[in-house]
Amino acid sequence: MAAETGEASDDRIIRETGTEARVAAIIEPVLKAIEFRLVRVRLSGQNGLTLQIMAEREDGTMTVEDCEAVSRAISPALDVDDPIDKAYHLEVSSPGIDRPLVRRSDFTAWTGHLVKVDTSILVADRKKFRGRIERADGDGFVLARDKIGYGEEPTVRIPYETISDARLILTDDLIRDALSKDNRARKEARKRRGEPETDEPETTPADDQAH
Repeated sequence: MAAETGEASDDRIIRETGTEARVAAIIEPVLKAIEFRLVRVRLSGQNGLTLQIMAEREDGTMTVEDCEAVSRAISPALDVDDPIDKAYHLEVSSPGIDRPLVRRSDFTAWTGHLVKVDTSILVADRKKFRGRIERADGDGFVLARDKIGYGEEPTVRIPYETISDARLILTDDLIRDALSKDNRARKEARKRRGEPETDEPETTPADDQAH
């Protein structure tokens, strides 16, 4: 995948190429119409050909029912445009807790957490990084490295345009923060819909990761 800068300030900065890009172009308008946003498209050859669509609501939540709704919405569009010339299995999932970071707002939202980042060109003489997001702005983010080689600075600034892949690394702090964010988002969504408060346990991102 190659990093690109979208026209809008929070378009995905990491975009697909080839067949995956054609799939993304077909389903993004459909997702937007039903108030979801695309996180990632991935084709894999394991157990036959699988098309994985990773999506979420604008507030970052994604339930089992949401996955089913997205699957029902995008299937007809994919059938009409037929971007894949082989039989495949469609899998819709949430980003999960150790999610990929694909938008500028992702780096801001998860500031302070541990990430793994690959770049398409050398940045500070490297293409692979691991550390905590120290701060993020409109052009890039500062990574506080968790391991420093001889002569390396403890922090490095990584421009968004250089990123080929980035994802959160699972830690206890991340799990705690992700569950808290998810629960707050679900409560706010219920308030917007005028639904009564409930004391039932919340569905967690881990529960929704793959459907």
